[in-house]
Amino acid sequence: MRPPARSGRLLVALAVVLTLLIVVAPLVYIFARAFSAGWQVYAANIMDPAMLHAIWLTCIVAVIVVPLNIAFGIAAAWAVAKHRFPGRGLLVTMIEIPFSISPIIAGICYLLLYGRQGLLGPWLREVDLQVMFALPGIVLVTMFVTAPFVAREVLPLMQAQGTEQEEAAVTLGASGWQVFRRVTLPNIRFALLYGAVLCTARAVGEFGGVSVVSGNIRGQTNTLPLHVELLFNDLNAVGAFAAASTLTLIAVVALVIKAALETRHG
Repeated sequence: MRPPARSGRLLVALAVVLTLLIVVAPLVYIFARAFSAGWQVYAANIMDPAMLHAIWLTCIVAVIVVPLNIAFGIAAAWAVAKHRFPGRGLLVTMIEIPFSISPIIAGICYLLLYGRQGLLGPWLREVDLQVMFALPGIVLVTMFVTAPFVAREVLPLMQAQGTEQEEAAVTLGASGWQVFRRVTLPNIRFALLYGAVLCTARAVGEFGGVSVVSGNIRGQTNTLPLHVELLFNDLNAVGAFAAASTLTLIAVVALVIKAALETRHG
């Protein structure tokens, strides 16, 4: 039965009010506080060497993590969707694990494994390799946290499409790489782009796990989310909101790209 017109209008009004209160108002407040002292102060905070290093480190981590997770997501989805093998269900469960574990717990696990006093600590000291409180540790924990995003987007589409097209291409003499490049990849390109966008946004905004493994060393190992916390602790609220506005812009751009891709795909 179709709901009455008044009930429909009430539901729409409630959705709009909740969106304004929960989503729009915090975003507006972030930018209002960021520019509360004027453009010059905002620009000075953005151009601060520690801020620029945090932005640079955040971008470096994303540039490393996203391609690796794209490769992992495609390989994992291909294995699950196109093949039948013992442990297939276990692989699907393992892909989902990062969604079930707190990033802070993941960071502690990496610390206990790769830290100087961890399980692999003695060997890492022997080879003079520092993983924790350095870029490798940040990359590892960010990879763990963002690992499911590409696979989760690609896997359902691969399963729905089946294997008929790939089998036909193989029958016609196509190599494995040709099958992937000319058949599989075009069919999953939009899902792959969705996953890559979500993975990028998550990698840029990761805080919990990175806060454990990075040491949060100003100008060395603090990413942009961690730098927001440092600025708040320094009572530099305007600088903290300036950093937060940069993260917000990145997230908004990622969502706009995702929406545009969905519109085009639809």
